[in-house]
Amino acid sequence: MKKIFAGMPWWVKWVAAPLIVLVVFGGLITSVVGFVIGLLFKVLLLVALVAGLVFVVRKFTASSNSRGDW
Repeated sequence: MKKIFAGMPWWVKWVAAPLIVLVVFGGLITSVVGFVIGLLFKVLLLVALVAGLVFVVRKFTASSNSRGDW
């Protein structure tokens, strides 16, 4: 790969080639990044819902245990 870019100016290596890659694979990159962000959001939402459920269950079981002591 280095031999291909050996005689090229710097702007071809650092500007033109990355732009071509982004144009060709931009849709794929966008969909993969969107999928990863969506998956991360769903995992965080799941963790928050399970933590909320555990909090509510512990709160109600603790309050029912304290009422039973009276």
